[in-house]
This record gives sequence, C-alpha cells and structure tokens, in this order.
Amino acid sequence: MDKRNHHGGTDHADLRDETLVIHADDGLANDGGIAPAIYYTATFRAQNAAEFADMAGTPRHPRYYTRYGNPVHERVKKIMAELEGTETALVTGSGMGAIATTLLALVSAGDHVIAQTRHYMSTAKIMDEMLPRFGVEVTLVEQADVSAFADAIRPNTKLIMVETPANPTLVVTDLAAVVSLARPRGIIVVADNTFASPINQRPHDLGVDVVVHSATKYLGGHHDLTAGVICTSEELAERIWHTHISLGSVLSPMDAWLLLRGLRTLPVRMDRINANALALAEFLEKQPQIERVYYPGLPSHPQHDLAKRQMRGFGAVIAFAIKGGYEETQRFVSTLKLSQNAVSLGGVDSLVVHTAAMWEGVMTEEQMRIAGIPSNFVRFSVGIEHIEDLKADVLQALRAV
Repeated sequence: MDKRNHHGGTDHADLRDETLVIHADDGLANDGGIAPAIYYTATFRAQNAAEFADMAGTPRHPRYYTRYGNPVHERVKKIMAELEGTETALVTGSGMGAIATTLLALVSAGDHVIAQTRHYMSTAKIMDEMLPRFGVEVTLVEQADVSAFADAIRPNTKLIMVETPANPTLVVTDLAAVVSLARPRGIIVVADNTFASPINQRPHDLGVDVVVHSATKYLGGHHDLTAGVICTSEELAERIWHTHISLGSVLSPMDAWLLLRGLRTLPVRMDRINANALALAEFLEKQPQIERVYYPGLPSHPQHDLAKRQMRGFGAVIAFAIKGGYEETQRFVSTLKLSQNAVSLGGVDSLVVHTAAMWEGVMTEEQMRIAGIPSNFVRFSVGIEHIEDLKADVLQALRAV
C-alpha cells in the first residue's frame, strides 16, 4: 500500500499500514515476549501512596483499574490512532458502546443532532428513541444530498452523525462536504467508519472530528470478539472518556488481546477482501436472477465517483436484490453452502443475511421503509476464500431461486 500521512502523535509518519499495525505499539512496556501479554486483571497495585494518587488522578491510566484502562487497551489505542490519523483513541466493549458513549458525551438536553436516514439499526434506534427521551432533537436527512445537511442546520445544532458507506444500502456520504458545513459553525462531526475500515477510508483526513468503529467487524476480523473504538483528539477523548467510565462499556482484556492480534493482519486481509468483493459484485451484475447490485466499487453505483475520491478500497459488503420477493430471497440464502447465514461482517468467513428478515424484528415497517430495505434485499459480506469458489457457490444458489 502507498504511504499515508499519519498524525497519531508518534514517529511513525513514514510507515505504511502493513508496518504500522506491527510496530505502532513498539514503545510500550513488555516482558520481552514477541507476543504481548494479556493483563487479565481488574486492578493494579501501586508501590506507594504517592504513586497511587498519581494513578488515580491520571485520566485513562493504563495500570490503575481496567474500567479506566489496561496495558492491552493501550496497544490497541496506539495502533488505531495511527491508522486513523488521530491524536488518540479509546476502546469500548462493543461498537454500539463506542457510538452511544460518544453521542451521550457530546450532546445535552436542548441540543440538535443531524443524522442520516440510513444508519446501522441500533444507531437509528438511538436517533429515533433514546436521544429524544433526553431532550435532544434529531433531524434525519438523505445522506446522498449535501444540501439536505445544510438545510437541517439550526442555531442549536451541536453534532452531525454520518455513516459511510451506510449499512445496509451502501449509500455514500460526502465527508468533506459535510465537514465544510459543520466546521465554520463549530458543529462536531462523528463518522462511523465500520463499513470502510481505516485501510479503505480515513475520515479524519477529511476533517471529521470523531471516528468510531465496531471493531467486532474488520478490525478483529475473525468473528471471535466484540469491541468498539473511538478515534479523536485529546480534548474530545477526555470528554468522552468521563462518560465512558460512568456508562461502563468496558473492553475485556481477552477481547482487547484478540483485537490486537486481528489488527496485525488487517491490511493484508483487506487487500484480499477488497479484491474478492469487487470481483463478486461484477459477477452478480451479470446474473439474470439479480435485480440490482449495490456496491460502491461498481461504476453502476450512483456515487461511484465520490466513493473513488474518498476511499482507497470498497470493502466486503455487497447488497443486492433477488428477482422475486421474500420467499425467493430466503431460498437463495438457505441454499448457499460456503457463505454462512449469520449477522456481522468483515471477517475471514463470508457471511450472508436476508436483510428484511434480520431487521424486521427490531425495526418498524416505517423505519425499514425510511432505511430503504425491501423484502428481497441481501447483504453479503465477502471473506478471504478463493473467489472462484465463492462465485460457484453463489451460482448454484441462484439456480434454486
């Protein structure tokens, strides 16, 4: 991969991503092992009263109490800050822990938030139900229309929440344009970068203030952990951290260690995933049983040019519509052999879901309509299997439709 300008506050500006994920945490204390130790402890001993006072009074201390920080957390934070180009990072127990903590830390009763009509379903629930309960007004806008963001701004607008590409429809948001509206007005911009990964997209380079991830997805990469990451400035991290320790969305030392291990291979996994997904999306467009394919890497995507400007790769997730309806879509998903019918994305295994069947249990019909989820919609997360095997599996499943 090409070199990129990293702003994580260390001396790694000249390193490429493949090297960063291995060496960004080299300066942290270790016991001499090549693989870092797992600090499976809730609390840490001070040598004397003065040291204890220093530990207790230092925000985000890595060796005081694991709800506040942990040495394994510290390693993950160093790597993620470097990858996203931010001053620092925080880790949480889940992606929704990262999103909810960030939002609750940065807005108060009487504030106004602008969000997208299409968000991950739990983020949408926060916007529709949780924030209004606490006296925060929310306006949802069509993220493909920059003027909709501009029209929604009010004197009390404090935060804009974006997600690009959006789950599950893969609509792309123009990050630089949104930032150009927000920055002169002092509005904080938060971007969910889960569907892209920092390998494919760096929102902070375009002026975004806070970048959040469900690290359960690409960053961990093996479907074996639950975690979240918040990448931002020291000043905003301080504000968010105080809310974080009160809400208690704590990342366990074991999951932090698994995340650290996953990060070491993130760039090489993303190379294969990006290539596989683009090839499979092109293949799907040629199949007569497919009504439409949604993938930012395809020229047929209505925002392909924008995606090329702000992304370096287009990720694992392909959305497509099966000709027919709910039953035909269920039959296709059930007939696949290699791609497992399971939620989540971004791991080494290909996963597939019938989107309407997944979301109808937690969203109303109106919320699904606004989110643009028809009954014949499939979300396919491409893994690192051989592309010809994936194509063959999809083809035999389509013949059953």
